[in-house]
Amino acid sequence: MKIRSITYFCNPGWPLDEKKLRLAADFLKEAKSAFEAADFEVQTTRLATIPFPLLLGDRKIHETPQLAEKLSQIIQQAGIAYAALGPALPNIPASYPVIPEAIAASKDIFFSGIMADTRNRISLQAVKACAQVIVRCAGILPDGFANLRFAALANVPPGTPFFPASYHEGVNPVFAIATEAADLAVQAFGSTHSVESGQQALIAGLEEHAHRLTPVADLLKYKYGVRFGGIDFSLAPFPEASRSLGAAFEALGVGQVGWHGSLAAAAVLTEAIERADFPHTGFCGLFLPVMEDAVLARHASEGSLTVKDLLMYSAVCGTGLDTVPLPGDVTAEQLQPLLLDLAAMALRLNKPLTARLMPIPGKQAGDPTEFDFPFFANSRVMALDSQALGAALKGAETFHLSARKMD
Repeated sequence: MKIRSITYFCNPGWPLDEKKLRLAADFLKEAKSAFEAADFEVQTTRLATIPFPLLLGDRKIHETPQLAEKLSQIIQQAGIAYAALGPALPNIPASYPVIPEAIAASKDIFFSGIMADTRNRISLQAVKACAQVIVRCAGILPDGFANLRFAALANVPPGTPFFPASYHEGVNPVFAIATEAADLAVQAFGSTHSVESGQQALIAGLEEHAHRLTPVADLLKYKYGVRFGGIDFSLAPFPEASRSLGAAFEALGVGQVGWHGSLAAAAVLTEAIERADFPHTGFCGLFLPVMEDAVLARHASEGSLTVKDLLMYSAVCGTGLDTVPLPGDVTAEQLQPLLLDLAAMALRLNKPLTARLMPIPGKQAGDPTEFDFPFFANSRVMALDSQALGAALKGAETFHLSARKMD
């Protein structure tokens, strides 16, 4: 297991308060050293702010590209790998269309857009706006890579340490840990023929690492007076078989990811995370990023793993749709139904879900992807069975959708 990121959450103001950002950089530098001294590999340190529309206000929302460019300069000088400026907000509609230009103005700044919130509301206008952002971002780079830095959010709370979904709420800073822990699931189920014993092994692995992580976090918390938000033990993968969630599914006994049995495997894995004793934050679910997992990428390439499959697995505590390669000519109108499905699922099941979709210019369904990125395993463009919404769902209203009641 590795630490994917140590994420520091704060409100840096606008113009940016460089003193606050230096404090963030100092904290992250020491935190990285402290966790490395405890024998954890730390891949990145990251910064997340309050939502950029709140930083700028309605009248200055057009300054979002300048904000992204300035923050990018500061974090590069400070040694922070990435920053997230949080989500566009439904009550500030102008905050969505400024995102593509802001992403183009930087290489290390992430954004998101809220489609549905924790007050049980879906904004059809925001769903449409997120779809339009995705289509516009696809054209920023020839390979569509800019969409790596944007996600549409549904029911995602503040304090989530996984990008692009990260954002802060409040005045006082917080830090949290995101892990890369798919290998724990592979190990747990690779040496047992019992679901219960495999779950117990995974729970033990999660708790053993948590018991090593938490004391280090507590020391940092007391030294800096920064609240520790917790650990997001989502089983994030890396594109090699030993760190693949697809491999974990198959170690459980599924013929291959996408075939029947995969939903049960997803439920088994995520229930183990819920049962483990550690300070939970963020998703604490199942990341199934198609192009960050060698086994998922292979089965998506073969056609046995579909977009519909990935959405279905989100119902049992997957985290949504991530790094999904789509045809380059996909329209915003075709993306809207998929995003709406995800938003509806998030509210009815009362769980956080995100969509990071990657239309690839010039590619059609079945074409190979050609990314040169060490965290990606190339696959093939996945088909999207969708057409424009009509009738009531075509509107711009905000409507309530309550969580399912359990008797």
